[in-house]
Amino acid sequence: MKRRISILAAVLALAIVVTALFGGVTAYASNTRTVTNATEIYELVRDGYNQGQKGPISITKGTLRQGLSSKTVYLVTLSGTELVFNQSTEVLTDLLSGFDLNNPYYYNVVRVIQQNVPRGANLILAGHSLGGMVAQQVAADSAIKANYNVINTVAFGSPLLSAGSREGVVRRLGDVSDVVPYLSGRLFTNTIQAVFGLNREDGHYYGRPITAHNASYFRTDLWSRYDITGTKYGSAKLVLDLSTRTFYQAPMF
Repeated sequence: MKRRISILAAVLALAIVVTALFGGVTAYASNTRTVTNATEIYELVRDGYNQGQKGPISITKGTLRQGLSSKTVYLVTLSGTELVFNQSTEVLTDLLSGFDLNNPYYYNVVRVIQQNVPRGANLILAGHSLGGMVAQQVAADSAIKANYNVINTVAFGSPLLSAGSREGVVRRLGDVSDVVPYLSGRLFTNTIQAVFGLNREDGHYYGRPITAHNASYFRTDLWSRYDITGTKYGSAKLVLDLSTRTFYQAPMF
């Protein structure tokens, strides 16, 4: 009888130890998300379209895994044009950014990074439309380059900006029917790079450029072939700690 009690006590103790060791791991895992392709990055970017309730900027801490290597990174996502009172995602910002000029959205993103990401950290920037333009401007910002390591910038449906001065690898993804990637002042000064530096897929949105601009990048049949860095047939993935994901406002003033 005593032997049975001892065995039961040992089993119970082992169960308590296992729970203590792995219970926390399970809880942490439930707050993580592994993203493996460009479509999943786009989904995260689209969360910034929230009518100003949370803001167009988000930052999430995670781990970038490429082959056998891994490193801590901060994913910064930027949504695009959205008409919200006192939010710097309006048409004027589109025009300023389109000609690679300073603008409130760009200033807001730089400020948010400086205030919320440790110096020396690795950054991955991702944005849609206006957000992709601003992401390229941020990757070229002197203060960001001096204090952070911009690894990658992924722009969905965005024109070419800041070519030659951006840090890290930039990938622009654009549906064949999406005309927005060509609507930049840069098109007049560097047509070849603006047009042929674009990774294109055909979603068959003929005559529907607005639908192509917004809907195409959700499609896994087109964009899941691109990894989280925008590299076609790449293998990079991100393990994001969703408990760290925070949204930020981008005021006009």
